[in-house]
Amino acid sequence: ANARGFAAPPQALPALLDAARGRTDLRPAALRFAGPRAMWLARLNPDWRFALRATPGGGTALPHPEDTERTRRLWDEGLFAERVALLSALRAREPAAARELLTTTWSTERAEDRLMFLDSLRTGLGPQDEPFLEQALSDRSRNVRATAAELLSALPGSALAARMAVRATACVAVDHTHQSPTIAVEAPPECDASMERDGVVAKPPAGRGERSWWLGQLVEATPLGTWSARLGGRTPREIVALPVADDWRSDLHAAWCRAAVRQRDPEWSRALLGTPSAPEAGGPGAVSLSERAKLLATLDAGERADWVAGFIAAHGLSEAFQLLGVCTVPWSEPLGRAVVDALDIARDAGSYPWSFSGVMGLAERCLDPSEAGRLDGLLAIPDESEDASPGAGGYWAEAFQRLVTTLRLRRTMAEELEQA
Repeated sequence: ANARGFAAPPQALPALLDAARGRTDLRPAALRFAGPRAMWLARLNPDWRFALRATPGGGTALPHPEDTERTRRLWDEGLFAERVALLSALRAREPAAARELLTTTWSTERAEDRLMFLDSLRTGLGPQDEPFLEQALSDRSRNVRATAAELLSALPGSALAARMAVRATACVAVDHTHQSPTIAVEAPPECDASMERDGVVAKPPAGRGERSWWLGQLVEATPLGTWSARLGGRTPREIVALPVADDWRSDLHAAWCRAAVRQRDPEWSRALLGTPSAPEAGGPGAVSLSERAKLLATLDAGERADWVAGFIAAHGLSEAFQLLGVCTVPWSEPLGRAVVDALDIARDAGSYPWSFSGVMGLAERCLDPSEAGRLDGLLAIPDESEDASPGAGGYWAEAFQRLVTTLRLRRTMAEELEQA
């Protein structure tokens, strides 16, 4: 309905607000569908006040882009939520104008407000923001300094990125004294004042060594294009495949993962993900499911879905839930087929369906409704093998029936919206 520009009927607003309160995953779409009148209702009912916090500016109408006088007045006099919404909206339209507006009051803002305002610069981030962000590296607030450094490191051409590259490449090199080329790592011996100014946090979290902590921060802030020249002209895939001496492999690859996500680099993401059928359900640099999900998000929707489909075909669904969450809805045909086939295999293995309730719930929302017909063959209660869990076949039939019913309902709704 949102995609087609429909508005919710007034009598549906209370139910939409209740649904948005109970289901945070549906909240943005539900509040968008509910529209401005729902914000008016939310001010009258304490149970719905969450909607005011979840909507930029609490539903306040923002000035027209050309109304500079009202824009300035709202920025100077508005509530904090209104100012955040104004800055975010202006940043999306005119990044330079938003930055200039922020500079007019920057020195008088509270530290926690500066941090929120600075975060809005992620939208439309570009080289023109570098001078302002460099100044923010000297901010009184450590969190503001850290955010400024993170944003600068996402600009491969920034002076900070160049400084980080000098530090990181001094720590990482190819050692040719082994039988085959090997990456040698010499972590920084100290964290000096210039490193701290550039966003390196000196004190590691509990259980983490200082030198590995500093090394990771340097590598993740270094432009990924640096490494080919430093490591013998190798491609990202060739670099990731090199052995790493002295147990530094996981630290180095994890830092490259964070860099690939921060710099939105698909070539490095592919190299670090490895093939979906790789042993232990991941590539050499993918240290966790969370890292793999973030790396996948840098790829286009089709490639992302194909990789996850291959992962499920090789490893089943036990670890796939987090990866499925980054895939575009509705799922592509290969991904949907992989999920359904894996559920069918789990059923044949005699497992109970509630072991896969998370995936089944996602399938109800994310499978293409056209897949409903292909599931008809799964509705019968299968013959139970001797090692199957008692009654599992019947539970699976009920679960697939619910899935098919939901898909058919979604298909009917979509058809009706097309005709409206």
